[in-house]
Amino acid sequence: MHQQKDYKIHGAGLGLRRDSIKELLESPTPQVSFMEVAPENWIGVGGTYCKQLRQFTERYDFVCHGLSLSIGGPAPLDEAFVKQIGAFLKQHQIKIYSEHLTYCSDDGHLYDLLPIPFTEEAADYVADRILRVQDILGQRIAMENASYYTPAPGSEMAEIDFINAVLNKADCDLLIDINNIYVNSVNHQYDPVTFMQGLPTERIAYAHIAGHYNEAEDLIVDTHGADVIESVWDLLDKAYQHFGVFPTLLERDFNIPAVAELLTEVDRIVHYQNKWTENDQRSISSSQQTS
Repeated sequence: MHQQKDYKIHGAGLGLRRDSIKELLESPTPQVSFMEVAPENWIGVGGTYCKQLRQFTERYDFVCHGLSLSIGGPAPLDEAFVKQIGAFLKQHQIKIYSEHLTYCSDDGHLYDLLPIPFTEEAADYVADRILRVQDILGQRIAMENASYYTPAPGSEMAEIDFINAVLNKADCDLLIDINNIYVNSVNHQYDPVTFMQGLPTERIAYAHIAGHYNEAEDLIVDTHGADVIESVWDLLDKAYQHFGVFPTLLERDFNIPAVAELLTEVDRIVHYQNKWTENDQRSISSSQQTS
C-alpha cells in the first residue's frame, strides 16, 4: 500500500508537436491530463503558433522538457538561456522544468546527448550547476535518467549510484524515464527492475515512456519513433506497483502517427494508473476494516 504523493501534475500526458496541433485541437482528449513541450522549440515564437500554444496551455497543465541545457558540459552554464527558460515557464504557467542528465555542448552544440563520467567529481560538478539553475529559476528542476550506448571514459561508479549522488547533492527532482531504463538494461546488461527500484520515490516528479529501435540483439537505440513495446509496458506496471502511481507522459518525437493512435497508448497509461490506484484504495479499505 502506498501513501500517494502530492504531485504538481497528475494522470497521463502527451507531448505537443506542431505537426499534430490542428488534429489535437479538433480531437476530444479526455485521457490527456497534461502536455509537454521542449522550450527551445517555442521560446520567441509568435504569430499563429504562439496563439495555438496558448490554447493548449489554457486547457491543460504543462511541463517543459529541455534539450540544450547541457548540464554536464565543460562550457560555462548559459545563464542568459536559463533566464529565457524562466521567463517562458512564467509566461505559460509551466508546472515543471526537466532536463537530461547528460551534456550536448562545449564550444558549440552537438547532435546527441552524451554520457557524463560516473565519478564523484562529476557528480559534484553537475550538482553545482543544477543548484545554480534552480537558484536562477527559483524552483527545483527534474533531471532525467538518460540512455547511453557506451560509458563515458573514466567512470568509477555504477550508473544508479551516480544518478542518486547527483539528485541528493543538488536536492533536485527526478524525471524517471521507463524506456531509458529498459534500453540501458539491454545495452549494459543489468536487471531493469532492480535498477528502477534503486531510484528514490520521493524525488519522482513525473515519468516518460516511449518506443525505441532494435539495432541488434544487444543494442537498442532510444528513438521515440515507435510504439512502446510490451517489456516497457511491463516495467511501467512494476514501477507503479513499487512506487505508487506517478504522472506519466507518452513521448513520440518522429514517425508520429494519427492522434487517435497516440491516444490508444495514452489510454494504456491510464489503464495501469487506474489499476494501481484501485489496488491501493482496496488496500486502504481493507486495513480500515481490520483496524
